[in-house]
Amino acid sequence: MKHLLFVVLFFCSIIWPNAQVKYETFQSSKLGEERQIKIQLPRGYSSNDDKVYPLFVVLDGDYLFEAVAGNVDYYSYWEDMPEAIVVGVNQLDKRYDDCMYSEQNSLPIETGAAFFEFIGMELIPHIERNYRTTNFKVAIGHGETANFINYYLLKSAPLFQAYIVVSPELAPNMLDYIPERLNKLQSKVFYYLAHTNNDGKSIKEMAKALNTDISLIEDEKLKYNFDSFEGPSHYSVPAHAIPNAIEKIFKVFQPISKQEYKETILQLDTSPADYLVEKYQTIYDLFAIDKQILINDFKAIAAAIEKNEAFESYETLGKMARKHYPKTLLGNYYLARFYEETGEPKKAMRTYQSAYILDEIAGLTKDLMLEKADLIKEDFGY
Repeated sequence: MKHLLFVVLFFCSIIWPNAQVKYETFQSSKLGEERQIKIQLPRGYSSNDDKVYPLFVVLDGDYLFEAVAGNVDYYSYWEDMPEAIVVGVNQLDKRYDDCMYSEQNSLPIETGAAFFEFIGMELIPHIERNYRTTNFKVAIGHGETANFINYYLLKSAPLFQAYIVVSPELAPNMLDYIPERLNKLQSKVFYYLAHTNNDGKSIKEMAKALNTDISLIEDEKLKYNFDSFEGPSHYSVPAHAIPNAIEKIFKVFQPISKQEYKETILQLDTSPADYLVEKYQTIYDLFAIDKQILINDFKAIAAAIEKNEAFESYETLGKMARKHYPKTLLGNYYLARFYEETGEPKKAMRTYQSAYILDEIAGLTKDLMLEKADLIKEDFGY
């Protein structure tokens, strides 16, 4: 435990000076009192007034905010997820009241209902008015608050698009409500559930039962992941679950991995280039980010084209490369390979030659382009 605490403190001391953390006192008419909130803005937030960001809302912000904010900043620094705004809600000495639910139907009542409205009708609109956010919102809770964030899922239009549910102390009827709702989604939802073997008996049993029911749902709109950890305590398991959840939720944003290449791309019946188009369109649709296609991803798709001899896909790949890297010879190389493999050697030769004025990139050199043009010239006597 001491070792884990040292790592977390060291991690935060490295990351946080580069992020902007603000503390606000929010006067809530729904709660009838003030509530402390913490806000972490991404690096460089003030340098680009047009950029928008996904929003993380962290309950139990008095202790969970730091773990989430540090991980979000770290993963976004390495471009494994988009930069995001993180908001933590302080619930010190208020947790029981905030999470109050009815014994009859397991839904929020009294102070729990007030807290439910505070988040949805006051806090999030306040953040959206004052900060540049996208429609992609992530809710995170632990224990009682992990149960509570599911109430937003039960709405006809879920308030959040992703839910990180860590060792939830579920209200009894939630075992029926959650799977039923996830089985009737109208839009994509990410749902991450985790627990540890050192949770209390009721938490373990309910988490396992919930996992069993959700795992039976067959719906492409539901992106579900589950972790059962061995070793962490109930209080340390968020430190293990949060990075796993971030990696799962933002997988599409990450560079194409070796596993993705072998198990998915090489097995495609459709064009590998179309897979790349869909990947980046999904990033835009989910996060409102028009992300430049990574060189790594271009190379992975080109390797799949060569291995599967799907040479027609080079035409689409070449046009995409010209759009994203117009000053480089990447697009010309892919188009030349398309012409070369589809029976147009003269076009291939000229396309290789024309790349001489463009910049080298990704291991492709001007000398290589001229060599390939000369080989075609020799073979066909041009």
